[in-house]
Amino acid sequence: MNPGIDLQGTFIESLQGFGIPAGAAKAIWMPLPMLIVLVGSTVAVLIAVWMERKVSAAAQQRIGPEYIGPLGILAPLADGLKLVFKEDIIPAKADKWLFTFGPMIVVIPVFLSFLIVPFGENLLISDVGMGVFLWIALSSVVPIGLLMSGYASNNKYSLLGGLRATAQSLAYEIPLALAVMAIAMMSNSLSTVDIVQHQSGYGLLGWNVWRQPVGFIIFFIAALAECERTPFDLPEAEEELVAGYQTEYSGMKFALFYLGSYVNLTLSALLVSILYLGGWEAPIPVGLISSTFNISDATPWLQVVTGAIGIVMTLLKTYALVFFIVLIRWTIPRVRIDQLLNLGWKFLLPVALANLLATAGLKLTFPAFFGG
Repeated sequence: MNPGIDLQGTFIESLQGFGIPAGAAKAIWMPLPMLIVLVGSTVAVLIAVWMERKVSAAAQQRIGPEYIGPLGILAPLADGLKLVFKEDIIPAKADKWLFTFGPMIVVIPVFLSFLIVPFGENLLISDVGMGVFLWIALSSVVPIGLLMSGYASNNKYSLLGGLRATAQSLAYEIPLALAVMAIAMMSNSLSTVDIVQHQSGYGLLGWNVWRQPVGFIIFFIAALAECERTPFDLPEAEEELVAGYQTEYSGMKFALFYLGSYVNLTLSALLVSILYLGGWEAPIPVGLISSTFNISDATPWLQVVTGAIGIVMTLLKTYALVFFIVLIRWTIPRVRIDQLLNLGWKFLLPVALANLLATAGLKLTFPAFFGG
């Protein structure tokens, strides 16, 4: 989006025009972005659930949800309503406090991570200087909630699921962080906005996926493991652990796990598109089109069109990745727990470290191409 558009400043100035003091206008603004994030991410979850069902059905040559609304689009909403009104049961010998707080600790960090997700140059809640590492730090809190939930359930399957989730997170967070460090090294910044801006100007050819193909593969695999998606869904493997850490949960507490899982999936796809696929940048630069037709960048309608294109591009890339992740679920079989840990510690970690060192060497050798 054009840097001249400042949503917060415009909103506060509009309220001041109605006689509201600046402090009060700022206080009114503060909860609005988080409310938008909560509503937007919930809608994104409904879309992701519907897409998973339809794509899964197509992969298995079925129809999928069809009659709950047009093409079954209300099926995810029906699931949510069912879980909201379902009885909330706490096992007799469970630790009630840990059992209750576990799902909250799982969900809250995922929603907070949307603070640093940009849909345009000024279309984000907070341009934090350490944006990507803030996401990694927040995502590292989630396994604590899973382990807490598994332990508090007083169920051996739940405890094993929580232990697996912790081991899996430890194994894949380090390769994930090393892949992000290679991107930060090329972009000279950890800000998500700066990383996208570093990919602008050349359209499709400027995206980081061409400069960091190994890092892209490492990040994608590690993100799948962090989201506990097939083939890395060991913490809740149905054939082995019933439902893992979710076994004793029902009602709204189970809904929090369900919501957190799909919000995390959408968030990971968003971050892959931001870090490697140009974020809000279109395959053909909008600036190139405007300069071809001699249109000034300060034209108001061009700023609106540019912002709309940015949002559409980000969502298109995100849901294309979600589509691919759903296909992987029905293509690749689940790995064993020892294979999962060996892949993380013995393969991805050394490859990610070698990729980081190679990026540093190439940046010194070819600074123009690798963002010197």
